[in-house]
Amino acid sequence: MRLFDGGRAPNPRRTRIFIAEKGIDVALEPVDMTRLEHRSDAIASRNPLRRLPVLELADGTILTESIAICRYLEALHPKPALFGETPLEIARVEMWNRRIELGLLASVAAAFRHTHPAMADWEVPQIAAWGEANREKAAEFLRFFDDHLADHRYAAGEEFSVADITGVAAIDFMKPAKIELPAQLAHVARWYDEVAARPSMKA
Repeated sequence: MRLFDGGRAPNPRRTRIFIAEKGIDVALEPVDMTRLEHRSDAIASRNPLRRLPVLELADGTILTESIAICRYLEALHPKPALFGETPLEIARVEMWNRRIELGLLASVAAAFRHTHPAMADWEVPQIAAWGEANREKAAEFLRFFDDHLADHRYAAGEEFSVADITGVAAIDFMKPAKIELPAQLAHVARWYDEVAARPSMKA
């Protein structure tokens, strides 16, 4: 297997973190998105959407979309379980991963793509007002998440999961999106400090 990787972009990054948590060997093919290498024929031939990450299997089969790739790897390597084990755990991980994807990561990405000057040629049309609106959407979700974390160690309960990986990737992407973490979110801060300290986060 080899992973066509997009560096610090959140979706490639959370796939790398997942792989590191699993402790499995996947060859990385760096793709420089700042040089638009993700729009190259090499990527387009594997993913017509020209987005990363892309996982190529030994037989040439292609998988795209970060969570689809992670689910495939989870099925091959079920321990440690990062999508839950019992039916209830699986549902809760899915619920919180989806909430964080839509409520936080999507809002941070919209703020970045619609306000950062470097994205003007990528996001057409670039709508600054939509980007600004998503800054508050991200902050609103983080306040909701803080309330949840008052009674839970991790995003989906008491066990670390892919939902936490999505959360850290989203929060770290707030810096280039120029979104500040709202003050007084003590539970988010406690959760972030614990999760971000995991060795896998350096992947």
